Amino acid sequence: MVLVLMLLLSSVSTPPSPVCDVCARAVTQASRTRTLVFLLSSSKMAAAELSRLLRIPPALGLLLTVFQLLSSCSGDEQVPLILWTSEGASVPSQSAPSAGHVVEQQQLSLYLEKTLNVGPKNVLLFLQDKMSIEDFTVYGGAFGNKQDSVFPNLESALGSASSALVLPSVSWPSSNAVISQIQDHLETSPLYMDPETLSQLRLNASSAALLVFRLPYGNGADLMSAKEILSENDDVIGQVMSIMKTQAVPYTAIYTALRPSKGAPVHSWEVEAAAGRSLLQYRDKSRERERERQRKLKEGTKVYAPVEFKEGENACILLWAKGLSVSILRSGRWEEHDLTPSTFGEEVKPKLHGSSCDRTRSRLVLNYENVLDHRSFKLIFAMSQRHYKVSARRWFTLDAVELEYDGTKATFNGSRSIYAPAEYSYRCESVTNYRWPQLVPRSSKDPANQWRVNFQDLQIQGFNVSRGQFSYASDCAGFFSPGIWMGLMTSLLMVLVLTYGLHMILQLRTMDRFDDPKGPAISVPQTE
Repeated sequence: MVLVLMLLLSSVSTPPSPVCDVCARAVTQASRTRTLVFLLSSSKMAAAELSRLLRIPPALGLLLTVFQLLSSCSGDEQVPLILWTSEGASVPSQSAPSAGHVVEQQQLSLYLEKTLNVGPKNVLLFLQDKMSIEDFTVYGGAFGNKQDSVFPNLESALGSASSALVLPSVSWPSSNAVISQIQDHLETSPLYMDPETLSQLRLNASSAALLVFRLPYGNGADLMSAKEILSENDDVIGQVMSIMKTQAVPYTAIYTALRPSKGAPVHSWEVEAAAGRSLLQYRDKSRERERERQRKLKEGTKVYAPVEFKEGENACILLWAKGLSVSILRSGRWEEHDLTPSTFGEEVKPKLHGSSCDRTRSRLVLNYENVLDHRSFKLIFAMSQRHYKVSARRWFTLDAVELEYDGTKATFNGSRSIYAPAEYSYRCESVTNYRWPQLVPRSSKDPANQWRVNFQDLQIQGFNVSRGQFSYASDCAGFFSPGIWMGLMTSLLMVLVLTYGLHMILQLRTMDRFDDPKGPAISVPQTE
């Protein structure tokens, strides 16, 4: 599509623009074809010009249609990436790729490395769920209706930036690896933020920080809903830019997406049908694995007993979970391995060598083989208990969850969120390090930043195990949820209003004397 636009631009007698990164979409008509060009500038002075309407000879209509059909087969698996730096930051200029070129992961890494080596170390990553070039051309006010653009804050940020780079076509598997590439270069963990949290954070220009702002996208069924969501996302970008301006900290901002928003077209010829089937199979691999894992979990929840570690003849550690899985980030993709079949089951006997327990500390070691291409793999739960004077009782905490693989150790800290009275067991529906995390990496440079752990319906007890059974479970979810509190407060308010109304009704007094219009007027003495 970009190649077609360059051909059309060359056929029009217009002066060349000194700066332009072209994101375009062509629309053909029978007698007159208008070409829409969405311009995102890489300089400070020309970023406000986002579109230009061109007229082309009707003879190019057929050629434009052919190119549009050919380019639509390959342009749906790319997402745009926009990078800019704050005003005053000195960053070497980078030339955008040639028209029609798709930026792969290695080339994207070179772009990011060149910017982060010299540019500011505070990186703002606006990561949208889905995005394509068409989002800018459809909702960017490029048809002359500039007032309908949903990207005014993005345009303003590019206009005030010291440098900008627009990559119209980045392969979407490469865009998934943006976080890991920046994380490896800055040697820091990503912090998922929102504007309210950012306003309370004080950044330092000398220390590196990776702040990730997740942005949603419409479901595609309603065009207005997609436009409104993109407008709200642009408002979030504007709020973040305003906060960074007040803090006067230099930054590098990146706006991209995890997946393209435009679906792949379906064609009738056999080659495209075969390619479409293989692409769908590639996309559905993770979904099939997830469905298979869920099926196995449903089949196995009623049969297997908890993992039991005995010190002598008495059990001292119990572990049960509906699902245990680990994932590692490789080449921008998360590779998952399900540990449940190797841990639980009627005939499954997990290897527990290395486990230990005493009155103050316990350690459960689950040993595996050939996990995610690692010959040896260990999943370790380290727990401790001690007396707390404030509560006047003993509590046990899950101090750490460790992954040991081929001589490397990744450590997650869980003591802040996972705890229970020493006589109880601990249970939680979901224990992860990435979605409402209760496990966090011990440090920003720990290998745990490259791992994900997911424990479903976890129950663990490391002390005071009696007769091989779990004690009373202390659940991670509190008894009073926000919904319960809202219901209680609403009920209390209604009771107060009803009580006040009944009190006012009881205070009403009726007259005991009435005036007869035909008789003499009633004389009420002042003494009564």
